[in-house]
Amino acid sequence: MNLPKRYIINVVTVFAVTLFFGCESNFKDVQKINFSEFVPGSDADTVNIKYTDSGRITGVLISPKMLDYSNLDFPFTEFPKGLDVTLYDKKQKRTFIRSNYAVSYKTTGIIDLQGKVKITSEAGQVLETEQLYFDQKNEWFYTERKFKLTDAKGVSYGQGIDFSKDFKVINSQRISGEIESNDDKL
Repeated sequence: MNLPKRYIINVVTVFAVTLFFGCESNFKDVQKINFSEFVPGSDADTVNIKYTDSGRITGVLISPKMLDYSNLDFPFTEFPKGLDVTLYDKKQKRTFIRSNYAVSYKTTGIIDLQGKVKITSEAGQVLETEQLYFDQKNEWFYTERKFKLTDAKGVSYGQGIDFSKDFKVINSQRISGEIESNDDKL
């Protein structure tokens, strides 16, 4: 049986096009199977959370929006519209924290505060920076970003600082400004 060459080319072309589009459709289906949606396990509007330890309030977190990604391999909670936090020490002295955005990583216990971060102690010390990390386990703040620190002794500027949540221990790097000292030996 001799088929015309043109007929054979048409049949091969139709077969190839069908195979191509058939594989394309299957490929997209396979991609969908391997694609996991990056959506929060839960979200909440107007959040007011109180943290306690042995019946004592240790912190209050207020945020207009909270997205919880605890359904992921590396779980975290995002506060895309910022937050206000009040931390309490054992003597109920307060430290106030405000930022435009924050992410709390559950596995490491680190909170990443971003965008006009401002921390104020009850004693009147104020630290301002664009990004600051808080280690919840060690109750320690740190950043490598530029900062402004204001207290009763004066105003200092620098880049890189770490300090305890009560501002009792402060280690700063590359600082400038005028600070009053009680030590005449300086």
